[in-house]
Amino acid sequence: MPIAYKPEELERIDETIKRNDIRFIRLQFSDIIGSSKQITIPVDHWDDAVSHGVWFDGSSIEGFARIAESDMYLMPDLSTFTVIPWEMDLSTARVICDVYTPDGAPFDGDPRYVLKRQLERAARLGLDYYVGPELEFFLFKIHPGGELLPLTPHDEAGYFDISSDLAHSVRRQMVDALTAMGIDVEASHHEVAAGQSEIDFRYGPALATADAAITFRTTLKAVAQKNGLHCTFMPKPLAGINGSGMHVHQSLWHLKGGDTAMYDADSDYGLSQTALHFIAGQLAHAPALTPIIAPLVNSYKRLVPGYEAPVYISWGRTNRSALIRIPRITTGRHKSTRCELRCPDPSCNPYLAFAVMLAAGLDGIENKIQPPMPAEEDLYHVDGTRAGLETLPGDLGDAIEALRDDEVIQDALGQHVYERYVEAKTLEWQEYLRYVSRWELDRYLKVY
Repeated sequence: MPIAYKPEELERIDETIKRNDIRFIRLQFSDIIGSSKQITIPVDHWDDAVSHGVWFDGSSIEGFARIAESDMYLMPDLSTFTVIPWEMDLSTARVICDVYTPDGAPFDGDPRYVLKRQLERAARLGLDYYVGPELEFFLFKIHPGGELLPLTPHDEAGYFDISSDLAHSVRRQMVDALTAMGIDVEASHHEVAAGQSEIDFRYGPALATADAAITFRTTLKAVAQKNGLHCTFMPKPLAGINGSGMHVHQSLWHLKGGDTAMYDADSDYGLSQTALHFIAGQLAHAPALTPIIAPLVNSYKRLVPGYEAPVYISWGRTNRSALIRIPRITTGRHKSTRCELRCPDPSCNPYLAFAVMLAAGLDGIENKIQPPMPAEEDLYHVDGTRAGLETLPGDLGDAIEALRDDEVIQDALGQHVYERYVEAKTLEWQEYLRYVSRWELDRYLKVY
């Protein structure tokens, strides 16, 4: 058995099972695209799952294995065991699992393991990596027959609105469900676009936060469905209005002493050399990061000028149009020093996203890369190319090519995930290129 569980952990789980009369347990994991997968077992098989794992056919999972190498098994991470609050009538619990090969080794194609590898790399430098993602989402009405089209936002409210915010009650239900799942929610509010909301949860260690992000998406979709609504994390579901982003606040911490590795009181921005190198690494590898943190054809409909999404590879303090923003440091709260990467969107696989973000930053630290001068002008309303700023890839095809040219990000993913991911995304891009859209028919059919 690859995992030696502590007796007190097993006792805690057994008590939770008995107290809640749990009948079924979902063993959850993620494919390389970031979709949640699960195997549900009766509670009578829980002890065997902990002792020997649960075997499954990996060839059936996106990007996992081919037929000849399909056998693998799941081992539960007991720290993630929780009761599912919206399925109390079935008394079901959920635990997130790591994926192993038959010889007991971690599976290279497991996105959770990809992130663990980068965290181990950071630990060798004496660092730990914390993140705080802000996931935006839309709530749409479901038409008779279960149809979603035409898309109809749940409300017509705007940023922080109250009177016209019909989602207020639904968000409270979502917060209650997230809290029951062990996620510490800090705030929720309506976003800029009609039907758009945001719920923020507390920052934390990258692995636990990636687990929480996966749980977040599953939970919100379930609560929305119970309210007759559809929750989507699609980056740009509606043309002409803001899309949904996943801004990620990041900080590095010294493993010895537990203090921040980001702060320097004598620096103009309050940033340490470690922080500056980290930022420089992410800027240097930004094009190759993009197909991981903005993974859909649709992602690039959001990353355009005019809709509060970053386009130029830049950093700054007051500038929310920069790719990386440095929030101001409050007096007496230097431990809150962090950098915010603003181009990811909530459709990404959070395990892979945090892994490549960390890898890029660590490359900056290891090679002492210096960041360019900060850009403090509002890049939403100026031509950044005139200031010599590079732009993010304009579409998924260009983003894939950038990844093919970046060995640092390839190494972070590992050969297995890199090859399978590029293969899947290339097929997606080629399928999109062959598709004849409604825009083309409206534009050309009568003219030509």
